[in-house]
Amino acid sequence: MGPWSGEWPGDPRYDRELLAEGDRRNVVDEYRYWTMDAIIADLDAKRHPFHVAIENWQHDLNIGSIVRSANAFLAAEVHIVGKRRWNRRGAMVTDRYQHVRHHEDVAAFTEWARTEGLPVIAVDNVEGSVPVDRADLPERCVLLFGQEGPGLSPEAIAAATGVVEITQYGSTRSINAASAAAVIMYEWCRRWA
Repeated sequence: MGPWSGEWPGDPRYDRELLAEGDRRNVVDEYRYWTMDAIIADLDAKRHPFHVAIENWQHDLNIGSIVRSANAFLAAEVHIVGKRRWNRRGAMVTDRYQHVRHHEDVAAFTEWARTEGLPVIAVDNVEGSVPVDRADLPERCVLLFGQEGPGLSPEAIAAATGVVEITQYGSTRSINAASAAAVIMYEWCRRWA
């Protein structure tokens, strides 16, 4: 969007520089020309009570895409469990609007979840997992995703309250981690949003 045409709005949520120069950010029209702080404050007032966690022990490139989906589905917060560094490219700058917290390891993450009273729902196609369409997805929970390829660590699965999987019909053993995260977040939103 180019510079604002006509009389400028007096609402303090609008960014004077964006009004003058135009707003080329990837935001919905409702937030066009708003300051970043105003957008975050508005999102915070609407966020859903589910959290998303990603176990990061191999620097998975899917983390950025999962953060972007968490923003799209309005997750309360994203948790990076393990290595602090992650590739932000796939987030498409949505990490500026999405709260992201780091936990040193699975033990620290599960202690945080326990303190918050949030059940951890692991997402992995391992023995004993329940198809998500038949599983309980609590309104307040943390959806825990693993690495592309190896999935969740045994420690993460053991710490979970429940384990769900996505029913598949083709020959591949698993789907892309970022795609799986989007499917599960959509299913949560279908039930609760």
